[in-house]
Amino acid sequence: MKKITADNSTIINGIALGFSLSFLAAVPAAALHTGEWGQILQNWYLIMISPCPLVTDYFALGGLASTLLNTFACGMACFLFMIILKGPSRANTLAGYFLVVAHCFYGLNFFNMWPPFLAILLYLRVKKLDCKKNLHICMFATSFGPFVSELMFRYTQSHFVLGEVHLTLSGVLLTIAFSLMLGFLIPAILPGAHAWHKGYTLFNGGLAVGMLGFFLFNFFYRTMGFHSHGSVARENAVYARFGHSYSAFANLFLISIFCLCLAAGWLLNGRSFRGFGHLVKDTGYSSNFADKYGMPLCLINIACHGSLFLLYLNLIIRFTEGSGFMGPTVGVVFAALTFTAMGQHPKNVWPLLFGYQLLSVVVFVVCAATGTELPWSLSTQGYITSAAFATGLCPIVGRYGIRAGIAAGFMCASLCTSTSALHGGLILYNGGFTTGITALILLPILEHYIPQTRTEMKNLTINMHDMLTLIGSNQK
Repeated sequence: MKKITADNSTIINGIALGFSLSFLAAVPAAALHTGEWGQILQNWYLIMISPCPLVTDYFALGGLASTLLNTFACGMACFLFMIILKGPSRANTLAGYFLVVAHCFYGLNFFNMWPPFLAILLYLRVKKLDCKKNLHICMFATSFGPFVSELMFRYTQSHFVLGEVHLTLSGVLLTIAFSLMLGFLIPAILPGAHAWHKGYTLFNGGLAVGMLGFFLFNFFYRTMGFHSHGSVARENAVYARFGHSYSAFANLFLISIFCLCLAAGWLLNGRSFRGFGHLVKDTGYSSNFADKYGMPLCLINIACHGSLFLLYLNLIIRFTEGSGFMGPTVGVVFAALTFTAMGQHPKNVWPLLFGYQLLSVVVFVVCAATGTELPWSLSTQGYITSAAFATGLCPIVGRYGIRAGIAAGFMCASLCTSTSALHGGLILYNGGFTTGITALILLPILEHYIPQTRTEMKNLTINMHDMLTLIGSNQK
């Protein structure tokens, strides 16, 4: 049978289209599951006109079907830019796409994504830069979506009523000015953030926008003396009937997607998994899996890595008390896929997740010994969200080993619930911000006690072994 071939750019575009259509196909299934027929568009409108600081659960605010429709719309918009703009789609373009659709479950919507997105496009036009090559920056900029909604609907007003829109001229002008400022600041700070952590966290944008968000939040609220508001709440009887967790629906939906990715990767890889063993031996440091191994193997990696993280979620939700499959829980599954074409794979991710479990055991032992109540569990929403972004620290595992990875996960878990206070929850990439801070603290320690020459020799030995194995298999 004739082998199916496609270049990396075509497959990346196909992944974006396939995921987007999956969200659309799930909308009627979700409406049937929850009985929310006739309210989908109305609830989607409610999502778009509401402030949405972390962590705003769109399942509660708008409903399951409306959230999926919102995700489809945002994902499809990104896909259209991927095919309209001239040039190939790259691995970082796919990373931007996954981050967009991930946050469409909690904080990003089809309204608040556009001001920062278009502002970056304007910057690229002014600077005469390649828009397609830098499209991922437009997608990363949507992390300021909650800031846009806050300035538009609540900042310049004395009160806010859920479901009502009262725009002010000052709010509209402030939002436009804020977005234009973002358009010319974000591209400038991204390279500097990479220099800080030296590539040891893949969520470079998280650290960059987190630091910028820290300044902007303190300026708009602390310095100016404005009161910062939290997430809006809505009594959703349908959601309450399901125990605020769409576990069965979410698992079926996600497993179906991962099975399709696995089948597509296997088919495009010549009906085999050949080469995946080499991919999971990669350190993940400054690595582009799409270029090195090809997108068919990246599709297989998406399926395997996504399944591992989904298994982790099911285990902690089953055996600890906390959140279930709420909007943010489902969203971070897609966030965990962000760099599956640029460094993440199951082998360099599991030590980071083990670090979360180790911290949980330490806290449990201390609380048991002192007779105090356990303050959190692995299934507390903040720790679920943080774990997905902690996978971006996988280059530490690849370059410094399993013990360093466990330490990174341990440290990231201990920081994750504190960093959102720095930006008031108005930056969506709080998990990426946390991983950046973790890398800033841990990296000097690792460099001091584990000189890079030792790790480089270890990696060189591994790479030579892989090369010899590959040459031997080719000769056969």
